[in-house]
Amino acid sequence: MSLDGAVERREDPPAGNGNGNGAVAVVVAPPTGRPTYGDRRLRLNPNTEHKPERYDDLETEFDPSIFSSLERHLPPTMLEVPRDAKIQFMKEILARYLPEGERTRVQRHKEYRQKIMSAYLPLHSDLYNMEPTTFFMPSFIKAINDNTEESFRSIISEPSPGVYTFAMLQPNFCELLLEEVENFEKWVNAVKFKIMRPNTMNKYGAVLDDFGLEPMLSKLMEEFICPMSKVFFPEVGGSTLDSHHGFVVEYGKDKDLELGFHVDDSEITLNVCLGKQFSGGELFFRGVRCDKHVNSDTQPEEILDYSHVPGQAILHRGRHRHGARATTSGHRINLLLWCRSNQLFFESLPDPNRAPARAELLLRAVYSEFLQRAIYPRYLL
Repeated sequence: MSLDGAVERREDPPAGNGNGNGAVAVVVAPPTGRPTYGDRRLRLNPNTEHKPERYDDLETEFDPSIFSSLERHLPPTMLEVPRDAKIQFMKEILARYLPEGERTRVQRHKEYRQKIMSAYLPLHSDLYNMEPTTFFMPSFIKAINDNTEESFRSIISEPSPGVYTFAMLQPNFCELLLEEVENFEKWVNAVKFKIMRPNTMNKYGAVLDDFGLEPMLSKLMEEFICPMSKVFFPEVGGSTLDSHHGFVVEYGKDKDLELGFHVDDSEITLNVCLGKQFSGGELFFRGVRCDKHVNSDTQPEEILDYSHVPGQAILHRGRHRHGARATTSGHRINLLLWCRSNQLFFESLPDPNRAPARAELLLRAVYSEFLQRAIYPRYLL
């Protein structure tokens, strides 16, 4: 079962033409009194040499990573204008290509998070700031600091091609995070607040990003997962990870028991067992597949069964088919970080020069998919 959806091809009237430079005309009429910046054509192929500005301070319904990714697609003339002008231009594009219904859902989710953040009192404030020496095992910190393939391979095992395991989290950090999640769930029940679950397949667990842990998890991805993914997953966006979905899942009696065969809505997935005492719950892997062949047969060399160990991480491609067997006793909780590359998403688009008459139609369909994935992911719909 795939959690990814196909790009919707809406039958709108074709408009605009691509050109030999991979640019697509995007008609965005500037409001009265605002200067017009010459060539306002969006690049379909990203300018990979351009280093975008950071937009973390931007107060908007859109995720800041959207603006950083989209900036690489701006026309050359727009790269030279003031930051405020770039922001306005990108907002106009986002407003045009994100359907009204999606914008409503984006706003609803923003309000949901704001309501939690304004009322929930963290149990362990230290968790909300990244402190490597108290979070991670010394061997993991050393490997990241050395930042070489040799240093990474010195701490990992590769039980199956493309599946990497290593000791990552200290026991004390696991305990604190488990207590924080339990505290959040007690608060949700006490105030009778409806909680959004991590995805469409798990009925138990919580989205860590929703109650204040998003900055910490962003730093985890950028400073500790990206160095490894650049080495081991360069062909699937490992060097350009720029957004994430962080959550915990819970298995056991009166919780989810198992997880069906699926792929993740991510480029790279980090999965770390937090505890507690449990039996069963093994992950099973069955090879990497694209959407068209996600249910194809498994080859003998692709079969891997993996038993969880608290604090032990497993890193794999999102497209690596897997599932979880039943947790037969006890209570198992895992931390999941779905890491994504918006740049890779754009780079995977078809060449517009092959069908220039439909270039803007394709762009409109792609932006709808891109925005749903990066701003308000479909696992929350």
